[in-house]
Amino acid sequence: MGRLASRPLLLALLSLALCRGRVVRVPTGTLVRVVGTELVIPCNVSDYDGPSEQNFDWSFSSLGSSFVELASTWEVGFPAQLYQERLQRGEILLRRTANDAVELHIKNVQPSDQGHYKCSTPSTDATVQGNYEDTVQVKVLADSLHVGPSARPPPSLSLREGEPFELRCTAASASPLHTHLALLWEVHRGPARRSVLALTHEGRFHPGLGYEQRYHSGDVRLDTVGSDAYRLSVSRALSADQGSYRCIVSEWIAEQGNWQEIQEKAVEVATVVIQPTVLRAAVPKNVSVAEGKELDLTCNITTDRADDIRPEVMWSFSRMPDSTLPGSRVLARLDRDSLVHSSPHVALSHVDARSYHLLVWDVSKENSGYYFCHVSLWAPGHNRSWHKVAEAVSSPAGVGVTWLEPDYQVYLNASKVPGFADDPTELACRVVDTKNGEANVRFTVSWYYRMNRRSDNVVTSELLAVMDGDWTLKYGERSKQRAQDGDFIFSKEHTDTFNFRIQRTTEEDRGNYYCVVSAWTKQRNNSWVKSKDVFSKPVNIFWALEDSVLVVKARQPKPFFAAGNTFEMTCKVSSKNIKSPRYSVLITAEKPVGDLSSPNETKYIISLDQDSVVKLENWTDASRVDGVVLEKVQEDEFRYRMYQTQVSDAGLYRCMVTAWSPVRGSLWREAATSLSNPIEIDFQTSGPIFNASVHSDTPSVIRGDLIKLFCIITVEGAALDPDDMAFDVSWFAVHSFGLDKAPVLLSSLDRKGIVTTSRRDWKSDLSLERVSVLEFLLQVHGSEDQDFGNYYCSVTPWVKSPTGSWQKEAEIHSKPVFITVKMDVLNAFKYPLLIGVGLSTVIGLLSCLIGYCSSHWCCKKEVQETRRERRRLMSMEMD
Repeated sequence: MGRLASRPLLLALLSLALCRGRVVRVPTGTLVRVVGTELVIPCNVSDYDGPSEQNFDWSFSSLGSSFVELASTWEVGFPAQLYQERLQRGEILLRRTANDAVELHIKNVQPSDQGHYKCSTPSTDATVQGNYEDTVQVKVLADSLHVGPSARPPPSLSLREGEPFELRCTAASASPLHTHLALLWEVHRGPARRSVLALTHEGRFHPGLGYEQRYHSGDVRLDTVGSDAYRLSVSRALSADQGSYRCIVSEWIAEQGNWQEIQEKAVEVATVVIQPTVLRAAVPKNVSVAEGKELDLTCNITTDRADDIRPEVMWSFSRMPDSTLPGSRVLARLDRDSLVHSSPHVALSHVDARSYHLLVWDVSKENSGYYFCHVSLWAPGHNRSWHKVAEAVSSPAGVGVTWLEPDYQVYLNASKVPGFADDPTELACRVVDTKNGEANVRFTVSWYYRMNRRSDNVVTSELLAVMDGDWTLKYGERSKQRAQDGDFIFSKEHTDTFNFRIQRTTEEDRGNYYCVVSAWTKQRNNSWVKSKDVFSKPVNIFWALEDSVLVVKARQPKPFFAAGNTFEMTCKVSSKNIKSPRYSVLITAEKPVGDLSSPNETKYIISLDQDSVVKLENWTDASRVDGVVLEKVQEDEFRYRMYQTQVSDAGLYRCMVTAWSPVRGSLWREAATSLSNPIEIDFQTSGPIFNASVHSDTPSVIRGDLIKLFCIITVEGAALDPDDMAFDVSWFAVHSFGLDKAPVLLSSLDRKGIVTTSRRDWKSDLSLERVSVLEFLLQVHGSEDQDFGNYYCSVTPWVKSPTGSWQKEAEIHSKPVFITVKMDVLNAFKYPLLIGVGLSTVIGLLSCLIGYCSSHWCCKKEVQETRRERRRLMSMEMD
């Protein structure tokens, strides 16, 4: 403990950080080692809550002597002089395994290393809690283990697969203590090592990975011969047994109930070489056989094994010259017990010891392909077991089956040819001149379409439908939907005739059509195999496309005179190159030439569709809902009537006719559209002329005042009774200095006296009233700044005709008048001015008071002037 006092101050400070006791531990009992082996003693500290890494000191004491410093993790000069050289050579070293654990390693243990080893942790704790050191005893024994092979140098055994072999090694120990030996057989094959069989120090056998079944069956055994020999026996060698075999012996001792391995030795015993078994299988390369005959193939086996082996033969078939590809199937198999497993129409026979025949009866086209012979050799093992010693696959035997193809011709003709679109098309594909036809042959058809091309470009054919050997019909992408809709119909009328019908032929259906008739042959398994295809010559489905012609003529049967009468117009339709046309009619109206109120505006009035359903289009006159009628007079003639005509009805009237062709039952296709000549309605009247003007007595008002606007109507020409006149009046405003913005509707009054006022976003209110027969007053109450702008009125006169009906005249507009809304400056600035004057007066008086006080109390000075200076100044003034 004297060295502890000389430790650095840092060690003491670190030790003071411990807050609880510690326990130093080394292995319990006695450690036994053999001279020349390595000694490893671990030491660790439990219940330690100190620095990150604990420091350790090792001391050694031989039997009957005091402890000598051996090694330390803290001080470099801690070891005694006796061990300095061994530490430098690396024979003694400390290896830290954790922050609180370390191992003492002594390589090449000597007899002098026997004794007690103490592991301690230095500390300067004021209070000792736990223990700070622990001691373990080490015994060193002389090397008395002898291990050797059965022969030197190690022999090389050359074996055949299936033959037995034995390997031996000797092991003995002359240790004065009671030790046990353990033995392990290993095989090396290149860099890989595998354990074969082991005998533990407790006398138990453990087979290696992959040898469990062979050990339990007795194929691999380990037993003793005499007192010091250990024998590995293999009854049947396998190819995996090839390699170099080692015998590894370890010596164990029991100390206080715990087993310790004190040393281990290994020796190379022998090299085993397994000679492969020669096995070949040969079959004929190419064989041709007629349909319905027998196919006989022979598989000849060649091998160098003459012992007790049994072959296993299997015949397989594939469409490709590779038996490993998917689709290969087994035809027949002969197992090692000479039992045959085959399918119908196939037999496998054993002619002699090296020849095996495959017989196929009544061959057909499906038997064409490649045949393979698979051979495996099996050798008997221990306890009636078998293992495979060789395997071989023959090269493919190509077999071709010849048969008589059915001979026939195929003709395609069009029984129905369309003249134009929507006509039906029907094609018949017929099989004629059938030869070599048998009961097991059936015919199917495939339909193809090819578009007409004027150039030499390659055109691909599109599949419409195909029928397989079971007469199952499958549609192509082009015809799937139309076949589901019933437009395409594929049928078989007779045993030798197939039909294709298009219910309604379209322009896209024009082109070439051809059929392909396939002959199918029935096989033994009742399946059908295609044996031949015959193509027909194409049939061209074509018709000339002529432009559809549609002509509409409108006329006025009776002359038209004045407003209030009935207007009548008839439209006669004629068409050409349109199949089964049906017409829809639309009556349109345009303003006459020179009318600038609505230029280039076409109004749709009433329509009649192809199913004779009438519909009002843009006819919005609620008082004349039944005032227009459109009816079908004949299949190609229509009549339009307008009752109680108004002056506003003046314009050009036309018939817009559309021709429709039926498509797929109730569906229609638009064929052509045409517009008739115009029929003009022109009212030659000498009635009054109306004008409108706007007047205001208040063009400039102050905000909040009342704005008054008068819309004055004047009448020129014939005088009218006030009861025969009525007006629709609307007021508009453009809230800008110019007329660059859109007008805003303010209020309106119809001829029945109903007033409608638009919603406003500011507080001023509007009122509209009729003050006389020809004057209308618009008032803006509580005017705001937003009410400035241009104001004008729009007037629509209504005049009662001699027949008693009201006629709507053309709408008239007045010129705008500009209204200015000013702000009341006096009232707006009165209170701010009074407040400003008051504040200014108060501030001025306060400033004068402050100045007077400052000059009187703070800044007063006496200025003394001499008379001389005063006189001098006076004299200067006099000068």
